Amino acid sequence: MWIILAICSALGLGFYDVFKKLSVRANNVLLVLMLNTLFGTLLMSPVLVDCLAHGHFGLGDSVAGHARIVLKAVIVLGSWLLGYFSIKHLPLTIQGPVNASRPVLVLVGAIVVFGERLNALQWAGILLGFTSLWLISRIGASEGFSLRGSRWLWMAIGATALGAVSALYDKYLLGRYAPLEVQAWYSLYQCVIMSTTILLMRRFAPGAAGAGARFEWRWSIPCISLFLTGADIAYFYALSLPGAMISVVSMIRRGSVIVSFLYGVFILRESHVRAKAADLLILLVSMGLLVAGSALR
Repeated sequence: MWIILAICSALGLGFYDVFKKLSVRANNVLLVLMLNTLFGTLLMSPVLVDCLAHGHFGLGDSVAGHARIVLKAVIVLGSWLLGYFSIKHLPLTIQGPVNASRPVLVLVGAIVVFGERLNALQWAGILLGFTSLWLISRIGASEGFSLRGSRWLWMAIGATALGAVSALYDKYLLGRYAPLEVQAWYSLYQCVIMSTTILLMRRFAPGAAGAGARFEWRWSIPCISLFLTGADIAYFYALSLPGAMISVVSMIRRGSVIVSFLYGVFILRESHVRAKAADLLILLVSMGLLVAGSALR
């Protein structure tokens, strides 16, 4: 069951990336992100209202519980900030596969922190994942997005690294709190942190990091929150089920690259399609091996 939930989460994340691209293109990234956190909070507000209606603040009604969620919100916001700026400037067929490298980092953390062990099929899937990343890095360099000269590529890598930290932290949190409760409270704290940050930047540093850039409303903006919330609900429940492996769930979620890749090829008409399609095929085989390996456990 947790594999099916992970696949549903991957589909949601794919459309999430597409709507992000549509929303941030020639737009104010910070305000788009702030609205994303606002809509995400509104979608999860029934959970918050239910907590307050029963006379408690959730997460064990403890300051420590809420402090852990604030930390989660900070980590995710850091990842999102870097990710939003990178997806604005990088082709989807480059940014997507870079983001797909997250499970490799999660795997290292899962082995070290949680003592997870993979079987032969799963290791084969991981090795193919490394191969896919190597190929996409070569393609990216040919399009002018090398590690040496592109800050947007470094932002994509930074977003991926913080995303891996967040995934490992989720496993810790979901061992203590209900999935919907975690998602609802961290959405609220994200909204508060992001709104406060924008207000302070507009007051004291209006030209910093695009704080004063022109903003244009687009209906793709609420779709970001809609698909992300659905993907996260499936993800959190997958991790909360017995036997769920954070390294495998994270790798399956990176299958979201298929959706954004197809959009980049057929709608945005991005270049080097054949080379990128070959890389995508390797990534798909990698996902298949991971799913098959987990079924044998």
